[in-house]
Amino acid sequence: MANKRSVRNRSPRLFDRPGIWFNHHLQSIMATLGRLMDMPLPTGMTIAVIGISLSLPAALYVMTENLRTMAGGWDQSAAVSLFLKLETSDKDAEKVAARLRTWPEISRVHLITRDQALAEFRALGGFEEALEQLKSNPLPVVLAIYPNHFNASPEHLERLRTRLLKLPESDFARMDMLWLKRFQAILDLVQSASMLLGGLLGLGVLLIVGNTIRLEILNRRIEIEIMELVGATHAFIRRPFLYTGAWYGLLGGLTAWLLVSIAVLLLQRPVSRLASLYRSEFDLSGLGLSATGAILGGSILLGLIGSWIAVNRHLESSELS
Repeated sequence: MANKRSVRNRSPRLFDRPGIWFNHHLQSIMATLGRLMDMPLPTGMTIAVIGISLSLPAALYVMTENLRTMAGGWDQSAAVSLFLKLETSDKDAEKVAARLRTWPEISRVHLITRDQALAEFRALGGFEEALEQLKSNPLPVVLAIYPNHFNASPEHLERLRTRLLKLPESDFARMDMLWLKRFQAILDLVQSASMLLGGLLGLGVLLIVGNTIRLEILNRRIEIEIMELVGATHAFIRRPFLYTGAWYGLLGGLTAWLLVSIAVLLLQRPVSRLASLYRSEFDLSGLGLSATGAILGGSILLGLIGSWIAVNRHLESSELS
């Protein structure tokens, strides 16, 4: 009777079970990490392969995001440059600009006089001797026209350009934003390609983790058979391998983040030097918090899925045999 009472007292209470469950998982997490540290060379090679695979789409993402940031600054340039006829004086050009400011599709008009255009041309350098030969200013008055947000699409710009050409003072008009729209379309294509590449390399990571876990299962086959003989559940057998796959994913994701961050640091100085040649400043941005979280979360998920597939295949084959 006393033995039964002592066994009953040793059984876990309902409120103790979450703590026991947490302790079991914590022990499994630390045990799997210890096994990986006991095999530094194969573990390091697997993590390096995963990290390099994940760093490629991450680097493409960083590149496209930096190019989008750079293109955002270019958005401030005029959408349409209207060149007036040479006989149009600055006073008449100001009247044209005032008339254009009343158009509902135009948000701003900037007047560049003939003298201002010539001064900017002189500032470029390299044409001093040619400019000295000029007897008069050959440059026309230019109106830099900025449409509002609702009329910034290529179709609206083309209609605006056609309407501007009908003005009696206009000579020709040039669309400055069309190339930017094309550039952004190219960036969208690159981003889609990087997502496709990320999916393919993610499948590769899945296969790498699955094959690594399969080899780990083969090395511990006798241990697994003994656990099955003593009545261990599939969840108990599967647990350490799942955590091993999660560790591979987490460490591979951290390696990818480290590689991309090092690449950004190495490229920052050449990019700054190139931007200074164009009298501009530009700082490369690396992976933000959301992108870092996505890489780490995705890599852990890939590790878990790969290990789950490998363990389940082994457990199913052992049941059939």
